[in-house]
Amino acid sequence: MRLNKFLTMVLSVTLFSLFYVYQQTEIVRLAYSEQKQHSVFQDLLDKNSNLRYNIEKSCSLVNIGASVSNHSDFQMPDKFQLVRLVPGKEGITFVQQSANKETLLSRIFGKGQAEAKTINP
Repeated sequence: MRLNKFLTMVLSVTLFSLFYVYQQTEIVRLAYSEQKQHSVFQDLLDKNSNLRYNIEKSCSLVNIGASVSNHSDFQMPDKFQLVRLVPGKEGITFVQQSANKETLLSRIFGKGQAEAKTINP
């Protein structure tokens, strides 16, 4: 009878030990899996921030201005030309108006031409 109790005890301790080792290996496996997923997630976040930076850089006014000024066919007018559409018997005709025409209000309230200055870093 003693041998039977001893074998039962050894068998139960062995099964408990195997279950405990299996449980610990699963914990380590899941930890590695979570760490790998976290690494992939961080890589995706880095790629996302790089793409957002590239989009913001491509859509910036400085980049758009540089791409517009690189085209040889783009030309800024020296003076503004106002055009008025006049309906007539033959159709619509264009009448050019001078931009320097001063009115009473422009003489009273006008102080000069407004200019924008660029800031070069």
